[in-house]
Amino acid sequence: MRKSGPLHLEIQCRGKRFYGVIRSSFREAGKVRHTNHGRLSGLSFDQLKLIQAAFRGDVVPSGDRQALELLGSREYGASAALMALAAELGLGRAIYSRPEQWVKDCQAMIVGRLVCCGSKLKLSQQWINSALWELCGVKGPIDVDRHCYEPMDRLLTRQKAIQRHLAEKHLKTTTAPAVLYDITSSYMEGEYKGSSLVAFGHNRDGKKGHEQIVIGLVCSAEGCPVAVEVFRGNTQDAATVGVKITELQKLYGLKELVFVGDRGMVTRTQSEQLRQRKGISTISALTHAQIVELLDHQVIQMELFDQRDLAEVRDPQQPGRRYVLCRNPQTQAHERRKRAELMEATRQRLDKIVASSRRAKPERLGSQVGRVLEKYRMGKFVEWEIKVDPDGLGRLHWQWNQQKIEAEERFDGCYIVVAEGEGAKSFNAAELVETYKNLLQVEQAFRNLKTVQLEVRPVYHQLDERIRCHVFICMLAYYLQWHMMRRLQPLLEKDGEGKQRRWTVKNILERLKGIRRERVRLNGIEFEQNTLPDEDQQRILDLLGVKL
Repeated sequence: MRKSGPLHLEIQCRGKRFYGVIRSSFREAGKVRHTNHGRLSGLSFDQLKLIQAAFRGDVVPSGDRQALELLGSREYGASAALMALAAELGLGRAIYSRPEQWVKDCQAMIVGRLVCCGSKLKLSQQWINSALWELCGVKGPIDVDRHCYEPMDRLLTRQKAIQRHLAEKHLKTTTAPAVLYDITSSYMEGEYKGSSLVAFGHNRDGKKGHEQIVIGLVCSAEGCPVAVEVFRGNTQDAATVGVKITELQKLYGLKELVFVGDRGMVTRTQSEQLRQRKGISTISALTHAQIVELLDHQVIQMELFDQRDLAEVRDPQQPGRRYVLCRNPQTQAHERRKRAELMEATRQRLDKIVASSRRAKPERLGSQVGRVLEKYRMGKFVEWEIKVDPDGLGRLHWQWNQQKIEAEERFDGCYIVVAEGEGAKSFNAAELVETYKNLLQVEQAFRNLKTVQLEVRPVYHQLDERIRCHVFICMLAYYLQWHMMRRLQPLLEKDGEGKQRRWTVKNILERLKGIRRERVRLNGIEFEQNTLPDEDQQRILDLLGVKL
């Protein structure tokens, strides 16, 4: 009966790959023979050496501090997962056909907007805290000029080609796709004397006294971002529509499309101009003044606004236009509550002027009243006059116009979706309303770009081309985030609400950041090892379709 020796590990090499064979040895007929019990692959040479030492029993006791030392730790999971998702979506190939280093640098900046928001300088300094740059092929200190600013300049030259690729992928799904479009503003801080983009204009953030830029965003019907453009800060909403539709038709090859824009986007003048353009249909909503005009011309009646059933009306004067009348009870309650708050604030300020013991000149009183009515926008409901005494000083007298208030309340929660063009004929009333409501997806995109996760501002760049590229990088980061959250929908559907809500973009990324890349010293040998995902982390990775 032969007697086998103890198990040991023999390290072998095939090509450039090392692997280990677990064996036991015995002597038979004067010769040493082996029995193979298993094989270890996928490990580095240093790791195999450690296991070999363990088989020999040549390992420092577990109580000894030299047995295992953690020398450092870096974020790994979020960066690796997003880089893998970007690769699956073909983002690198969309940037450029060859995987050159500047392309990888651009991907680092895109993923970095989600993992580590901040300036490019801050991102370049994260190589010591995160594995992001290493995943993009750069080890050691990062040169912000070579790995950020120079790739940004090259990326901007590829913007139109990249957006054309995204349009091919997400817009050319039907003959006449619905295209969502909206604009917002982002205020700037600092001096931009040499900029042709930064200018004073209508600030949608309520930040008076700040110059700004205007950002236009194109999304698919599902809300997937496709293209972005930066306009001068004093650009009006409607002024961008014609330019954007021309771009969609000529640059992106959309001969037919349904353009979906908000009330201020598709004005009456714009609608008449678009009517002359071949292949263009529109879906928008009417302003309050336009609704009143339809009532005055008896095209519609207030009784048609119903919160359950949609009423569709055609104007005999314009048979190509379709009106869908809607009433939203939640919006109705919100508008009444908001009006009550503004009326109360107006009342307090006007009563304070009335109660003042100091009389004032009529011009000064008029100026004070004007500022109050302008601030709270309640002027149409207020009747006021200044009675002047013989000595030339005045007193304010005012009251609410209840008739106008009641007339305004009739419209609370009411809105009309208007559609025009051949492409919109295939939409029924419910589909028209749903498509218009999808503009909320663009508003959600703007919230993410401006405040939630991506933080397009503050903008640390002074040159117009860098400002444009910075906004473009933020859009591509949101493109990545949009696909991430779409894949994680099963996780979000089972989430709680309010205080019980757990999963947000930030929390998901923080959980993934918990997967770390550790630098370890064991028995005098140093190597890197990733921590294993826990149950939550593994579920996120599985839904993303990512393996680390």
